[in-house]
Amino acid sequence: MQGSRRDRLYLEDLHVGQRFTSATHTIDEQQIKPFAAQFDPQPFHLDEAGARDTLFKGLAASGWHTAAITMRLNVETGLPFSGGLIGAGGDINWPAPTRPGDTLHVESEVIEIIPSRSKLDRGIAVVVSRTINQHNEVVQILKAKLVVARKPG
Repeated sequence: MQGSRRDRLYLEDLHVGQRFTSATHTIDEQQIKPFAAQFDPQPFHLDEAGARDTLFKGLAASGWHTAAITMRLNVETGLPFSGGLIGAGGDINWPAPTRPGDTLHVESEVIEIIPSRSKLDRGIAVVVSRTINQHNEVVQILKAKLVVARKPG
């Protein structure tokens, strides 16, 4: 886990253009297939031979699996926001597939800060997180509105 509780950032600590980079996670077939079997049971996520004749031309992780890895990387080592990472909406794109053997990391940037007018204890940070593999290919882009606590008092 990155940083202690005192190292966590509040809305006032953030600024547009601020960047964060997570640690890495390597994904393999032993992770891809069970996730897909439980949550996205399509042939291109479950079977290499069956996947060859699809749009992916080989085994690919579910986009939702990539999203889950992105979340874990951001929670554990990417976005040190006080109170955790609480989503209030967003957009997600998968411009390239995540493959067995990919080593992923997340690069995030604060693009907007919106203090709440009605809830003075919080605001919204709009963050774009790009999940990138070892070939520097972007496999996911997540633009998320995150609820961020304001400093107490």
